Amino acid sequence: MALNVVKISRVSVATDLADPLLLPLTFFDLIWLKLHPTERVTFYKLNESSRDYFYSVILPKLEWSLSTVLTHFLPLSGHLKWNPQDPKPHIVVLPQDTVSLTVADTDADFSRISGKGLRPDIELRGLVPVLSVSSDSASLLSLQITFFPNQGFCIGTTVHHVAMDGKTAAKFHKAWAHICKHGTIPQDFQLPTLLDRTVINIPAGLVPKIFELLPYLSEEKETARSLTLPPTKEISDDVVRITLELTQENVEKLKERAKKDLTRCDLHLSTFVVTYAYVWTCAVKARGGDEDRLVRFLYAADFRDRLDPPVPVTYLGNCVLPIDLYGYKAKTFLGEDGFVNGVEIVSDSVKGLGSLGVESIWEVYEEGTKMMEFGTQMLSVTGSTQFGIYGSDFGWGRPVNTEVMSIYKNDEFSISKRRDETGGVEIGVCLKKCEMSVFLSLFTKGLDGCKKMNSKSIHLQ
Repeated sequence: MALNVVKISRVSVATDLADPLLLPLTFFDLIWLKLHPTERVTFYKLNESSRDYFYSVILPKLEWSLSTVLTHFLPLSGHLKWNPQDPKPHIVVLPQDTVSLTVADTDADFSRISGKGLRPDIELRGLVPVLSVSSDSASLLSLQITFFPNQGFCIGTTVHHVAMDGKTAAKFHKAWAHICKHGTIPQDFQLPTLLDRTVINIPAGLVPKIFELLPYLSEEKETARSLTLPPTKEISDDVVRITLELTQENVEKLKERAKKDLTRCDLHLSTFVVTYAYVWTCAVKARGGDEDRLVRFLYAADFRDRLDPPVPVTYLGNCVLPIDLYGYKAKTFLGEDGFVNGVEIVSDSVKGLGSLGVESIWEVYEEGTKMMEFGTQMLSVTGSTQFGIYGSDFGWGRPVNTEVMSIYKNDEFSISKRRDETGGVEIGVCLKKCEMSVFLSLFTKGLDGCKKMNSKSIHLQ
C-alpha cells in the first residue's frame, strides 16, 4: 500500500509541567517489559471526506483533542528509562516531552483495507506507527493518522505495555474521542489519573523475580538488563489476517456442547471460556504436526478487584497478570473431544483465580517460561469484550472496524465486543496462509454452518 507521509509532528501536553515526573514501575508494569508494543488501527468512514475538509477541520480537532487528553494521561508523553546505575527502569516525564504523531494519506481502497475479510497483513503495516526503543530509553506512545481521500481515515496507536494495560488504553482512546466530539469529558468517566504506586499491594519479593526471569524472555542473554526487545517474527506476503465472529447463538451452542459432553455441574461456562477454548482447539489442529509437541496458552486476568485493598478505578498503570496454562500436549486437543478438553482446562483456571494469590500465579508463569521447550506452540489472547472501542466516536461516527496489529508478533488472537449486534465476540486472527486455510475450515465446520459466516470473506487468494 503506497503511503504519503504529510508530516511528523510532536504533540505537547496542553498543560505546563513545572518539574520532571519520575514514576516507578510496579510488579504489574515490569511483567511486560520484554513484550512487543501493543499496536491497534481503528478505522472511521467519513460522509464528508474531501482533502480540504479533512486537513482544515478534522485534523486540527484530532490534534487539539490529543494534546488535551494527554493532560489526563501524562505518563504517555514521557519515556521509559533504564540508566546503568539504576536497579530497575522507570518512567520519566520532562516538561518538554511530546508524543510523536505521523500524518499520512493513501489512495488505497478504504473499504477493503478496513474490512473484516482476509487481507495480507503487510498491507496494513504502513498504518502502524513505530515506537522508538533503544537499550536505555523507549517512547511509550506513538500515533499515526492516515487519511483515505473521499473515503475515511484511521488512527494507528503503538503503546509500550509497561505504561498501561488494555483497560487503561481503551479509556485513553475513548477519552480522546469524547474530547474531540464534545470538547470535554463527563464527570462520571472515571479517568485514570491516579499515579500513586503504593495502591499496588503485593509481596515485596516478587519484583526481583522478574529480573531473574528476563534472560528467559530475551534472546540476548548477556543484555537482558536493557530495554531492547526480542526480535519479531518476519511479516511477509504469506501472512494474512481476518476478523471472525461468534454470534450469541454460536456461543450458546458451544456452551451446550460443553454441557452435553462434560458431565460436571461446576463448569464456568462464560463467553470468554468457550471462545478461548474453541479458538485454541482450532489453532492446535490447524498447526498439525507432532501430536506430542507441547502447547502453551496464556490469558491476562485483571487484578484490580483481587488485591487487598482493591485498586481504585482511577489508577493509571498496569494491573493484569498473565495466567499460564502449560504442560499440555497437542494430542489433548486434536481429537473430537479437543474442544471440551479445552473448556474444562480454561474453566478450571478461571474458577481457580478466586482462591489463588498473585505470588502463586506468578510462580506458575515463571515455571512455564523457564520450562518452555523449543517448538512449543504458543497462543495467548488480547483484548476484551468489556473495552468498548466501537463506542469511540470522534464526532464523525463510530469506527467501522478496529484491528489489533500486534497479534502475529506476540502469538496472540484478539477478542472484542461485536460492533453491530448484541452478544457474541469478534475474533482477530493472523496466520500464514497455509495455516489460516486449515484454521478457517475447522472454525466454520465446528460451528455446523451457523449463520454470520460469509464464505466470500474467507476465500484464500
